[in-house]
Amino acid sequence: MKAPTVQRTNVVLHLDRARVLLRPFLLPNSVRATRICAQVMALSESEVRSSWEQVQGEFGDRHPKINEFLKLRFEQARPFLNTHEKISEERELLLGAHFSHEYSLEAAALFNPSIVPHPDQSGLPDGSLRFILSLRATGEGHISSITFRTGVLDIRDSITISPATRYCLEPAQVASAFYEKRLFERKLRELGLAGGFTRRTLDALGESFTLEELRASVTRAAEQLGTLDQQTESVARKTLMLAQSNYDVQFPPDSRLSERVLFPVTPSQSNGIEDARFVLFQNDDGTRTYYATYTAYDGKLILPQFIETPDFLHFKFITLNGAAVQNKGMALFPRRIQGHYVMLGRQDSENISVMFSDHLHFWHTTQILLKPAFPWEFVQLGNCGSPIETDSGWLVLSHGVGPMRKYCIGAFLLDLEDPTRVIGRLREPLIKPNENEREGYVPNVVYSCGSLLHGRQLIIPYAMSDYATTFATLPLDDVIGAME
Repeated sequence: MKAPTVQRTNVVLHLDRARVLLRPFLLPNSVRATRICAQVMALSESEVRSSWEQVQGEFGDRHPKINEFLKLRFEQARPFLNTHEKISEERELLLGAHFSHEYSLEAAALFNPSIVPHPDQSGLPDGSLRFILSLRATGEGHISSITFRTGVLDIRDSITISPATRYCLEPAQVASAFYEKRLFERKLRELGLAGGFTRRTLDALGESFTLEELRASVTRAAEQLGTLDQQTESVARKTLMLAQSNYDVQFPPDSRLSERVLFPVTPSQSNGIEDARFVLFQNDDGTRTYYATYTAYDGKLILPQFIETPDFLHFKFITLNGAAVQNKGMALFPRRIQGHYVMLGRQDSENISVMFSDHLHFWHTTQILLKPAFPWEFVQLGNCGSPIETDSGWLVLSHGVGPMRKYCIGAFLLDLEDPTRVIGRLREPLIKPNENEREGYVPNVVYSCGSLLHGRQLIIPYAMSDYATTFATLPLDDVIGAME
């Protein structure tokens, strides 16, 4: 069989160290925070004005609404002030600046892309498609976040990427987001936290509740019990941690997509939100929702988790539960099959598995779908994003790891009605790192988190050795035709 010919493009997205995020600067202890506040408070008004003008001159144009952020940081640092006296606005801003810093989110790498159709397809020529590209941005401390770009595929499959703006911003957490009691109870049972204390806590709440209502109910339940034993204290703490790990965020409607950054905020994400695999999911009622699986990393443990968004402005972060929620690289099929949600995974760090569920948040059983068969994948197999529905079957791009830990991109085909059945497989990789792609943050790697079809053309965004991102294209029929 003739090997498919991949056309590499000249579109390359490089990291940009000038794209910086304004973030809280967290000091290691309250003693230092108190000392810094005292030092700023000891400055004369003229010294304050001079210092603030310097800060404003260096950083004022680098961030939208910087004064609002610094005012918020001042309010958060206020407990470390040894005074209740009224102070000038300039001193407040200067104090806020001492508890803030810039973070270069792309300082090390911009890689592991996934691609989905944009929710807005208006104003395009016939045959064109506007898309959203999600990317893993990695900066200081190897902390990863999710950033976005937009682009257009024209009728000839030429790719144009819209320039990123100079600004970056984090979303606001939605304080009034509601939790569904029935679903929250199920998550507590899955985690082994259900019992007398959680029952007492939830019985006092309505069928839906906010984080603050849950926090107040936990406090009341603890007060009713009087002295808590160590186990009950642990249950109370973990109940609140579960709620805090399921949260909503909202970006300003007037923000540009390239400005929006999903940065780690929970303990389980503290060292990164890694390798998001976005997919446009077709719901049973005909509506569509964007979902993404991602890997939460706290510096020691990795945990597959979930993101939901209708519009890339409002995002829900969701914990996944069940025995099958392990390891990296889960990828959701874009619709239900035979009434079930279906997902690929790699629970054993070696083989590709498939799992089915009645609920998106809970995954219990898994079965091995594909094992390494060829030398270029002997070390490890995994997916390169969600399966793509074609008239021939579910097309899955895969990654294989072979000698010298070289990553290549391959492909296989699953039956449309029975995705446990492999009906085709490439013997050789589609994409191997060439001489221009093998040097980088992690050498000898090509890797993708999601591709799409544009007509009969397969569009593959992929990372080059974990430092930059490019694209390849090839006819779908060539891929299918080359499979055994």
